Amino acid sequence: MDDCLAKKMEITVSEAEKRTGRNAMNMQETYTAYLIETRAVEAQSEGQCAPVDSLWRRYSEFELLRNYLSVTYPHIVVPPLPEKRADFVWHKLSADNMDPDFVERRRIGLENFLLRVASHPVLCQDKIFYSFLTQEGGWKEMVNETGFQLKADSRLKALNATFRVKNPDKRFTELKHYSDELQSVISHLLRVRARVADRLYGVYKVHGNYGRVFSEWSAIEKEMGDGLQSAGHHMDVYAASIDDILEEEEHYADQLKEYLFYAEALRAVCRKHELMQYDLEMAAQDLTSKKQQCEELATGTVRTFSLKGMTSKLFGQETPEQREAKIKVLEEQIQEGEEQLKTKNLEGRDFVRSAWADIERFKEQKNHDLKEALISYAVMQISMCKKGIQVWTNAKECFSKM
Repeated sequence: MDDCLAKKMEITVSEAEKRTGRNAMNMQETYTAYLIETRAVEAQSEGQCAPVDSLWRRYSEFELLRNYLSVTYPHIVVPPLPEKRADFVWHKLSADNMDPDFVERRRIGLENFLLRVASHPVLCQDKIFYSFLTQEGGWKEMVNETGFQLKADSRLKALNATFRVKNPDKRFTELKHYSDELQSVISHLLRVRARVADRLYGVYKVHGNYGRVFSEWSAIEKEMGDGLQSAGHHMDVYAASIDDILEEEEHYADQLKEYLFYAEALRAVCRKHELMQYDLEMAAQDLTSKKQQCEELATGTVRTFSLKGMTSKLFGQETPEQREAKIKVLEEQIQEGEEQLKTKNLEGRDFVRSAWADIERFKEQKNHDLKEALISYAVMQISMCKKGIQVWTNAKECFSKM
């Protein structure tokens, strides 16, 4: 981990800027650009003032980077990006992807994505990722020149593999089920959190009404006026603090959403393993078929019904020379098929070993992050309850002095 880019470079997404430009269809569009700033850590440790390098990136460029990483490192649980458009949003907040609060949360999420990649023992060493951070012009061309799109597996092929693999790896099957359940649980948790935030908002606003009523009441009372006014002030301060609390609530929601999207990254690794297993099984099946054809030609017997066998019966047998030529071609194909099968077996074992090592790393990270997020949420809820108790304690003292 000492070789990680995160140890050598400070990476921040420092600001977001709304811009207007033209898209590929030459139509005007409004988008958000994000300023990435990097600074070498080594120079700072030596007491020098390291210069800050900066460049602007659009969200679509972050998407391109992540797609490249996912295709290039299929055995890795690639960190997810924050959502492009708001989902699981508490209804009092804007779902507009140009809303300043949403853009700010996405800026934090994009910075977190870069730090996750820069801290990963494998991804951090990727040259394209380093160029994304340091080279503004020509970066897209550099990515496209890698030809990663040609390596991307089609969804139809992946779906085909899912249903036709005969001997799936039990560990990856269980992992896929786990990722589905994780996504379901976190989705439900986010919906519950939104309902809690809604009720919380209502409670705070009601205290604002208390504040207004007490202030109005104080205006018509002489002996009780000061006490009522003070109580109303405490209620108003309490009601106004809801904005800061909701900001903390959304930060907690974003932490959960990251693992909601991580579930899909886990499934992507499982799908890649299914594809490799499917290719292996197809190669083994093809090799078995060719060996059988070769044996049938050599012995002159047909074990199973085939169109070729019926044709030879109707139009006469092949000459010995024709049969020998076909046997020779099949033997070459069998030799080539055995080599391919051996290579696919080795690739499959390497994939499983590498993937499982990264999955174990991910599990450790997930356990730490979610534990921390849930504890922080519990502390926040306790703090809010204490504030409520304190407000009414102060109000009680105000009433006692009347």
